[in-house]
Amino acid sequence: MAIKAFIFDLDGVIVFTDRYHYLAWKAIADELGIYFDETINHRLRGVSRMESLEIILEKYGGPKLREEQKEALAEKKNRIYRELLGGMSPEDVSEETRYTLRALRERKFGVALGSSSKNAKYILKKVGLSDAFDKISDGTNITKSKPDPEVFLKAAEFLGVKPEECAVVEDACSGIEAAKRAGMAAVAIGDACRCELADYRIECLKEILEIPMAAGG
Repeated sequence: MAIKAFIFDLDGVIVFTDRYHYLAWKAIADELGIYFDETINHRLRGVSRMESLEIILEKYGGPKLREEQKEALAEKKNRIYRELLGGMSPEDVSEETRYTLRALRERKFGVALGSSSKNAKYILKKVGLSDAFDKISDGTNITKSKPDPEVFLKAAEFLGVKPEECAVVEDACSGIEAAKRAGMAAVAIGDACRCELADYRIECLKEILEIPMAAGG
């Protein structure tokens, strides 16, 4: 079946906010006296906020935390993260990325965002990409994180296309797995290129336009 739409992950594909996530989680870990480094942070990619906290708490040796305490810590992390995001601007998105998104829409493809982040719309506004996507599926409309396919299935539903008519662009193996579980084509970039489930591998975003399925809508 022909591809009619492309669904993009946000962090690591459209923008790069890993450093902000790291600094925010590091602040929480330091507060709790938990060791936290870049390796542990890497495990949090594509994972929901509460699940990320549970990963960090694997090294916690203090008193058992109640659920409301965990929720408060996750919310505090998000406040720190959003403060850091406040410094983002249109300069944080490459012209290549903007060109690729424009070109796909000019070729009559649907273009959606599929991100587990609850800050997705805020980030898009900060970098001047609010109007670059036809539909947005993010952490505000899902209950399950990748590799569960929910975020991508919702994006397809919002676009009004079948899952098998979609291609997902992801930089994390969990995202590639989610795309395949959704019955979609999976385009890997960055770290996701090592994922055996990927259907296509690209080194830069504009290479999407050279993939046969993106030749025309």
